[in-house]
Amino acid sequence: MASASALIILLLFLSVQITQSSSPEKEKGHLEEWISLNVKHYNRKRAASLKWMQESGKHRKQQVPAAANSSQLDPNLRNAEMNKMIISVSQDGSGNFKTIKEALASIPLYNKRRVILDIKPGVYREKINIPRSLPFVTFRGDSSNPPRITGNDTASATGNDGTPLKTFQSATASVDADYFVAINVIFENTAAHVVGTVGEQAVALRISGNKAAFYNCSFYGSQDTLYDHKGLHYFNNCFIQGSVDFIFGYGTSLYENCQLNSVAKKVASLTAQKRTNSSILSGFSFKNSTITGTGSVYLGRAWGDYSRVIFSYTYMDKIVLPLGWNDWGKTIRDSRVYYGEYRCSGPGANMTGRVPWARILTDEEAMPFIGTYYVDGNSWLIHPS
Repeated sequence: MASASALIILLLFLSVQITQSSSPEKEKGHLEEWISLNVKHYNRKRAASLKWMQESGKHRKQQVPAAANSSQLDPNLRNAEMNKMIISVSQDGSGNFKTIKEALASIPLYNKRRVILDIKPGVYREKINIPRSLPFVTFRGDSSNPPRITGNDTASATGNDGTPLKTFQSATASVDADYFVAINVIFENTAAHVVGTVGEQAVALRISGNKAAFYNCSFYGSQDTLYDHKGLHYFNNCFIQGSVDFIFGYGTSLYENCQLNSVAKKVASLTAQKRTNSSILSGFSFKNSTITGTGSVYLGRAWGDYSRVIFSYTYMDKIVLPLGWNDWGKTIRDSRVYYGEYRCSGPGANMTGRVPWARILTDEEAMPFIGTYYVDGNSWLIHPS
């Protein structure tokens, strides 16, 4: 009798399991319900990412993220977007201003509305700074003929006070303000880098403001092209070119659908991320990107003891060195850095020769880094306009 009862119970259990496995929609619903109830902050978006990861390769390329619901937006940003204004910049005099500097000077300090600078095609030889007192500024160019903001300052160049500019002040364009957006703009520093020389750091753009986004932008330089200094940042469909450490800083940034192009002549590094403490939430995440160019490059070298860089779904050409990563001569960093790779492809993605402290990420380990939730995007990322 006991044996018969046990058999009945077993059959009932198997029946439930078969019913559940035959209903993937229910299973998916339970999973998403569990996630929504138990995961906080950016992990609320994991269900969407899990679904995306399970789809076929034809869906790997993601588009610009959907605009956040207005109720989710940072209140300051929501108010700014409700009161947009557009001013035009054209070197031929047909706009409101002939230079970008003049246009910026027209914006009131501590501005609270979105101000879009509609920048007409041309080469703008200007050194631009957007101070903290000018938030909510957008640079918008023409996708078919984007404006080029160019300069050639280096760290060793002399400033107005007679002292060297240093890397921080060498930037052609520097943004200290929050909520900056750039669409279809080229940022350039034409100073060349000669292997073995010092003081040639030459930044095309320094972004120090929080909650900044760049769409369809290009960054051209050699040593230290893009100073991803600090804050939450998002780069979509951008082209970034350089030789030595050409993406560096301790920002918390997601690079999606971007091309990293090396012009190195010898051995160099794509990134130099400066996370200095294990509790700091900074790091660079590259998703669906491409690594091409010349020379031999490390994916990153540890500027900070806890440097963090992740590459996912990225094509790596043969220029990527087999070792992959560099501790900058400090072996103590080997156990502290977080250098991860996830489902990358191409000849440079072969993990056979990687340093032993490189990480081959699992689905679960990669998840926090492969969506806009990594940069808390649901509260501030909006459609470029």
